[in-house]
Amino acid sequence: MSNNPQTATSWPAISLAEAHARLTAPGAPFETETRVIRSISTTVWKNAPPTLRDLFLQARALGDKTFVVYEDERVSYDAFGRAALTIAHALIRDGVRKGDRVALAMRNLPEWPAVFYGALLAGAIVTPLNAWWTGAELEYGLADSGSKIAIVDDERLGRILEHLPGCPALEKIYVSRATAPQADARIAALEGLIGTPAQWAALPGLPVPVIPLDADDDATIFYTSGTTGKPKGALGTHRNATNVAVAAAFSPMRNCLRRGETIPAPDPAAPQKGMLLSVPFFHVTGCMAVLNGALASGTKIVLMRRWDVVRAMGLIERERCTAAGGVPTIAWQIIEHPERERFDLSSLENVNYGGAPASAELVRRITEVFPHSAPGIGWGMTETSATFTSHSAEEYVARPESGGPALPIGEMKVVDGRGRGLPTGETGELMVRGANVVRGYWNKPEATAQTFIDGWLKTGDIARLDEEGFVYIVDRMKDMLIRGGENIYCIEVESALYDHPAVMDAALVGIAHRTLGEEPAAVVSLKSGAQATEAELQAFVGERLAAFKVPVRIVFCPDMLPRNANGKILKSTLRKMFDVAA
Repeated sequence: MSNNPQTATSWPAISLAEAHARLTAPGAPFETETRVIRSISTTVWKNAPPTLRDLFLQARALGDKTFVVYEDERVSYDAFGRAALTIAHALIRDGVRKGDRVALAMRNLPEWPAVFYGALLAGAIVTPLNAWWTGAELEYGLADSGSKIAIVDDERLGRILEHLPGCPALEKIYVSRATAPQADARIAALEGLIGTPAQWAALPGLPVPVIPLDADDDATIFYTSGTTGKPKGALGTHRNATNVAVAAAFSPMRNCLRRGETIPAPDPAAPQKGMLLSVPFFHVTGCMAVLNGALASGTKIVLMRRWDVVRAMGLIERERCTAAGGVPTIAWQIIEHPERERFDLSSLENVNYGGAPASAELVRRITEVFPHSAPGIGWGMTETSATFTSHSAEEYVARPESGGPALPIGEMKVVDGRGRGLPTGETGELMVRGANVVRGYWNKPEATAQTFIDGWLKTGDIARLDEEGFVYIVDRMKDMLIRGGENIYCIEVESALYDHPAVMDAALVGIAHRTLGEEPAAVVSLKSGAQATEAELQAFVGERLAAFKVPVRIVFCPDMLPRNANGKILKSTLRKMFDVAA
């Protein structure tokens, strides 16, 4: 199947609607059907695995195929399955029952997917926590979810130790790659269960636990912040996850049809696809789209200890990765690096990204530098289990400002301030619904009622739709900015600044950054007679919040910050201060 957006001689050969109709018809690769889910008629992929357990069982059949590569560690699908099942049986012995929460907090390691699936196979609701969070933030996630078991790496253990008294439901902690023994009897080494990744292939082939699981049972809690600054746990089902997992192949097939080409039959002898993963597993993109997508397609996932562009290019060459990306920053760094040409990156078929604004220039540069690779972007949220729209190859080149059309299992509409639908081309709030939209927020009925209305999710994004259903995100209603794919909610950072004894007034805004999209910057007004430096305030925030939330610049205002008649700070005015300060 060609991915080259420059090969088309007459594009498009067929309309988007016709391509969707062909791919979703009875007997087609992406046949759809209608199910009533929580009283809402919902379109779903007919042949998607019903549960994540079914997806796991499908992947186990891949046997000795490589699943994860990390540094010099290589784990096969079979070895991963053995580790996950061993963890599942251990959790059941620990008293985990269906619906209990098992928290997972670690950087990208081979252990992460083994723990994720081990907890699911035990019937738990897996709760991945942001590994960049501080100890206090991790405490909130553990306590709010009521997690019974936590499985963490050594660094995360160090952060939460002093916060354990605030997690009364937590009964046991497993730690991977620990550097020192712990006196606390609740803490045990994960290696005591499964050994090191190199030893997983020798683990016994335990049976899959017999636990009744339904497609619409709760499976995951991924935390996403709200404008109040308090994280909310998006409660996703097995169906949400599996419908996203199988969706990765849809856009390439659609592109193929729109070129006028025939979709090629699967080739079991074809080289294994490989994905260089540069975003965290704890994001829905890393977990739902990449991890679960790999199990659905038999892809190899290549991990990095930390992002380094030279190391990344070396891994693409060594592992013959067919896909790379994550956020636009990564694509820019590879394209512009002076050493790029000494690496063989010809295996790349897709350069995909999302999570942050991307310029039309980036699309052009990808097609110029990697002529045999298709650029791709998508729109989604934690609440949509990652992918909601898909946009790549010729479609993306033709509409570089768009996030693409919805997958056939989803619907989009744009509404005015009263919730009334707006005509094509008009701007308003984007609302979506579909098989991959989570069912609500964990233990937050009021927030759920405000955000999920008759199956529709209020996204908080200002957008418009064109005549073919392609979405264009115009702005965000929520007071939020996105730095290289990481959501930063302004009120959370502002609250941290307000805690400083010298600060009278504070506001956070996003300032443009070519590769990250935007960065956080603050304008602060000090109390009369008080003193504070930029570095002092940055350090103060850094002690309370994750590093990516710390303002990269702080400008001091001699007076109270400008406000409108309603008392709302005029952030558009504040952004201009950084142009002057520069």
